[in-house]
Amino acid sequence: MCVDNTPPPSGRLTRRGVLAGAAALAGTSAVLAQAAPAASAASAASRGSSGRGGDLVVEGGRLLDPLTGEVTEDAVVVIIGGVVRAAGPRGRLGTRTPSGVPVLRAHGQWILPGLVDAHIHLNTAAEARDAVLKGATSARSGSTNFYQDVAVRELARQAPERAPRLRAAGIFVTPDLGDTILADPELVPLARLRDGVRSAEALRRVVEVNLARGADTIKTRVNERAGLPEQDPLVQVYDHEQLSTIVAAARRGGKGVLCHSYSEKGCHDAVTAGIRSLEHGAFVGERTLREMRRRGTYFTPTLTAIAGLAESSDPVLAERGRSYLPVLKRAVLAAHELGVPLAAGTDSSGGTVDPIGREVELMHAAGLSALDAIRTATTGAAKLLGFDSTAGRLARGFAGDVLVVDGDPLADLGVLSRPARVVRAGFPVPTA
Repeated sequence: MCVDNTPPPSGRLTRRGVLAGAAALAGTSAVLAQAAPAASAASAASRGSSGRGGDLVVEGGRLLDPLTGEVTEDAVVVIIGGVVRAAGPRGRLGTRTPSGVPVLRAHGQWILPGLVDAHIHLNTAAEARDAVLKGATSARSGSTNFYQDVAVRELARQAPERAPRLRAAGIFVTPDLGDTILADPELVPLARLRDGVRSAEALRRVVEVNLARGADTIKTRVNERAGLPEQDPLVQVYDHEQLSTIVAAARRGGKGVLCHSYSEKGCHDAVTAGIRSLEHGAFVGERTLREMRRRGTYFTPTLTAIAGLAESSDPVLAERGRSYLPVLKRAVLAAHELGVPLAAGTDSSGGTVDPIGREVELMHAAGLSALDAIRTATTGAAKLLGFDSTAGRLARGFAGDVLVVDGDPLADLGVLSRPARVVRAGFPVPTA
């Protein structure tokens, strides 16, 4: 659960060198070089100019709009420059389909917008590409150790078929930074702190370094980790005052906070401190859920990660997963029934990327309708990430991110975990 340790970057990485240094760490420097103005003519012809999406027509399938639930038969989606220019039935759009644009035929299949993973840890270019191949064309980082996610965000802008559109979280605001203290020279003085990152000054400093390094959001915790057998996820590590300090520092930079949480008291402290979204939240209670609805706080339960614990070879983790999962499912259903906004997130980390479609299946298993479960990974998660006019639908002006699946997702959500084709910003993503 949450980010695993990875080796530190070269000592040449500086605060102002985040993109070059982190790109090298993530293995993306070669890709970024291809997207530079000096790229070869062949590369420019095949990918288009730097930062521009592709041109593509997807036609012949059934198009699902998660916002309305409407299904359009024999649909056509026209993508120009990575943006949807038209979407609807062939009879209405046939004469507007541009000539000379590549066509992806989806006859007998279903067409959906690319999915959104609202909690994922992407440390390498390979992981970023795997996330796209498994259907996550947009995502929010749950933090990385050395600002790899900032580089992945830039990779997505330069070579969108290689990475999901990303909100980067930078490094975890946590009491013990461990090797992450090497992520930026300005963090190193915190090594002198006997009690770790706990004082208001230290908490603000970590947030400020994150903001200076280009983080889009701030990640912190209120409880210990569930994925480490030696830790107790019901033990609280930050109190309400400390969480409020983190939130205030983030807000000064115009950013929100996502908070790793498990216990009811921890969840309540985090929500009332003003976080933007509650992560995991297995033991969140009705009092806190009602406060979340009042404030518009999102709930990202990461059911996939908790279900994964139950399959662990470690008996402590396996028992934790078996006991937490049904409790978390009940919390998800209670949140949905109360009107708390839900967002799907896998909490993938450690080199393994779980399909976001699996999280949608688990949302449905918790009691949501198939359409409402799909919304948690489309319109709902897109709104949380600030992508609500970009991702989550295939409508005019939205991104040309497409999932083509072999079956009706409203009848079998399992098809979302096995996409037949993925299109990112108008580029069909190669499967090999």
